[in-house]
Amino acid sequence: MMRTAVVGAGYLGRFHAQKYATLENSTLVGIVDPDPGAREAVSGELGVAAHAEHRALVGRVDAVSIVTPTPTHHAIAKDFLEGGAHVLVEKPMTATVEQARDLIATAKRFGRILQVGHLERFNAAMRALQPILTVPRFIESARLAPFKARGTDVDVVLDLMIHDIDLILSIVRSPVVSVDAVGTRVFSGAIDIANARLRFANGCVANATASRVSMKTERKLRLFQDDAYVSVDLHQKVRTLIRKDPTRTVDGVPGVSIDETSYEASDALRDEIAAFLAAAQSGSTPAVTGEDGLAALEVALAITDQVVRDQPPHGLG
Repeated sequence: MMRTAVVGAGYLGRFHAQKYATLENSTLVGIVDPDPGAREAVSGELGVAAHAEHRALVGRVDAVSIVTPTPTHHAIAKDFLEGGAHVLVEKPMTATVEQARDLIATAKRFGRILQVGHLERFNAAMRALQPILTVPRFIESARLAPFKARGTDVDVVLDLMIHDIDLILSIVRSPVVSVDAVGTRVFSGAIDIANARLRFANGCVANATASRVSMKTERKLRLFQDDAYVSVDLHQKVRTLIRKDPTRTVDGVPGVSIDETSYEASDALRDEIAAFLAAAQSGSTPAVTGEDGLAALEVALAITDQVVRDQPPHGLG
């Protein structure tokens, strides 16, 4: 059994706590949040101790989720790593590249597991994509959502697009050689809609769009490779695979085969936390490493920097 805890008892932190409370190899020993109402609500629901300050649990737990505002990730995660705990830190892993590198170094120095919460890696439709991947030539992602005040402590690139940046990097596995990005503020004081074109050393090009001022929710990924076109609806959990089919050729026009597969709703967060605890217990490489989180953060910040640099003085809103 691993003694576990969750720092941050807000919307997402509550779900983390619920998963730790139900996993067989976890004993949830505490919830941390500076807001009395938030921590007491989760504490009362799950019957665990509530604390106002994370240092109350440093040295007393084996594994912890950090589900707090991004600017606080580095200091809290470092305290737990130095206190001997394995750490699952929500995305984006830190506010700066330097902080991310420091966490990676700290985890290595203390022999702890550092996993970053890029949840889409555990999406059932995304997992089903892996066996059919070859060498993608072009990738297009769209992640759209209606406006919500929650999450606006960071811009839309670090809030939403970073999910797709991580997926794209994990698929292409080649260095990014150029970034071309545009975006603007709409409702918040930060970038609310952005588009980025990434070019990779192996020739692949990815076009990513993220918006938190849309009328609908959409999370789609489309890939083109030499032998297939693949569309993945991450929201509906549907994978569509289209390939050339020589047996269906008509008048010299090649036919195609279309395979559309729907996947039952799975608990991606539970799978993510279970994988984290398994890596912590075995000492194996986590599904999403600190280096993965750093790579996604570097690209996201490069996109943000370019958008901010090119934006008019006052933008919109």
